[in-house]
Amino acid sequence: MKEQLSWKVGGQQGEGIESTGEIFSMALNRLGYYLYGYRHFSSRIKGGHTNNKIRVSTKQVRAVADDLDILVAFDQETIDVNYTELHNQGVIIADSKCKPEKPQDTDASLFIIPFTEIAKELGTSLMKNMVAVGATCAVLNIHTEVFQEVVEEIFGRKGQAVVDKNMEAIKQGYETMKDELGEKVGSLQLAEADGKKRMFMIGNDAIALGALAAGVRLMPAYPITPASEIMEYLIKKLPSVGGTVIQTEDEIAAATMAIGANYGGIRSFTASAGPGLSLMMEAIGLSGMTEQPLVVVDTQRGGPSTGLPTKQEQSDLMAMIYGTHGEIPKIVLAPSTVQEAFYDTVEAFNLAEEYQCPVIILSDLQLSLGKQTVEPLDYSKVEIRRGKLIADETDLPELEPKDYFKRYEVTEDGASPRVTPGMKNGIHHVTGVEHDETGKPSESAANRKAQMDKRMRKIEKINFSNPLHINAPHEESDLLLIGFNSTRGVIEEAMERLEEDGVKVNHAQVRLIHPFPAEELRPLVENAKRVAVIEHNATGQLANIIKMNVGHANKIKNMTKYDGTPYLPYEIHLQCKELI
Repeated sequence: MKEQLSWKVGGQQGEGIESTGEIFSMALNRLGYYLYGYRHFSSRIKGGHTNNKIRVSTKQVRAVADDLDILVAFDQETIDVNYTELHNQGVIIADSKCKPEKPQDTDASLFIIPFTEIAKELGTSLMKNMVAVGATCAVLNIHTEVFQEVVEEIFGRKGQAVVDKNMEAIKQGYETMKDELGEKVGSLQLAEADGKKRMFMIGNDAIALGALAAGVRLMPAYPITPASEIMEYLIKKLPSVGGTVIQTEDEIAAATMAIGANYGGIRSFTASAGPGLSLMMEAIGLSGMTEQPLVVVDTQRGGPSTGLPTKQEQSDLMAMIYGTHGEIPKIVLAPSTVQEAFYDTVEAFNLAEEYQCPVIILSDLQLSLGKQTVEPLDYSKVEIRRGKLIADETDLPELEPKDYFKRYEVTEDGASPRVTPGMKNGIHHVTGVEHDETGKPSESAANRKAQMDKRMRKIEKINFSNPLHINAPHEESDLLLIGFNSTRGVIEEAMERLEEDGVKVNHAQVRLIHPFPAEELRPLVENAKRVAVIEHNATGQLANIIKMNVGHANKIKNMTKYDGTPYLPYEIHLQCKELI
């Protein structure tokens, strides 16, 4: 029996590839297996090759698998594009409609099953994906009944007849494949899972759920890949707590509307990707100058311009730190797992209000859209902190006639008292130009320096626990691996393989990008013979940030990938062996 396997389904976009993977993975998740899924899809609504690769394991996995056990193909292109991932004992299950042919340079077995024909006999060709799921069950020796609950959940609203038809499609796919396999039924059977109930979600859903838990009641946003699922999740959930989502005319409006809502005391945020963040930069600067809280999610994708909208990249790092004109305090967080995405999102709203500045949650396509098993979330860890927001106007001192509230009072920690509009004795100016303590425009040199110093003091010491995820079993290492966002899982697997090779490896995943946790990282860098910084961009942006803040440039090596595909464990393993 296998402790883990990798399964992929592929075909033309729009013919049910995503739903096939969803039904397969949901059922196995409910059996207690750990899963990690990654979709390759085109930047168009219909047409173009798409596939969904799902890794199933009896233990936690956070990376795409190196190879492939089972390939389910709805067309010949799926075989041609993906067969090289199959190992020698791998299985191709292909729809007879596409008259499939197996490439000569593979030892994987090809089984031709009439997905479409069986589905049509049952009433509609749309059910061919269910036939394919059933065929997979025969290879894994999984009883088809484990899909009953999932099918009822997905198709129940359409009536029992539809549920029964889909279950029949799964059963016929199973029986047809069983006949083809003969004695090979269950040839890739998985070891039994622990049966525990866990969540199975994408990073975008975790971010949206985190925003909801943090008390968000308004999300103005404009749809864009790969951020749209955050908006779609909250469209369904926010009304139940008295909140709403507004689709704005563009990203500029989304950011400024979020600033306005936060000014009014309502927790609000927006989410986008690289092109949208470019449009938001002036508004982010406005947040910094007016000292209004603002949380923005950046789900990185291939750039520049429209670039590769549906492909993996991590090239917004420098832009998120330095993109605004002028200098403002700013916090940039980078969760590395779906679970961290939930907790870090909650914390982002606390930090935005405590430090009265923009907070950017940096994600990437693989983290945002990759679906993975998540241990149950601990809602007792959710804490709401609103900083120096004065909630009761009786706490405000009486103002003399023609006096104004010192909204931008120069304080030791840089954060000034904050009020919401309409509070008695809280009147003040709000403007994007330089201003004095009451908000009135001022071009005084002394005032300018005092206000700049005050704003920048706010982020000298950020109260953010675990700015680095550290796995450092060695006091002195041969190699230190550093990454951010979704590379954590693939680095952890490569680290295990390097340790088996006798290499002493430490690992640090950067979770607070700005202000950079130099003092926490420096000892690990100093005690390593070599440092490899692993990231999805062409210029080694994280490596450059480390060199600027930590030093030791002579021992830091760039390990970059920017072809739109995620790192695989063997790639990092091989490159690290070459490095040492």
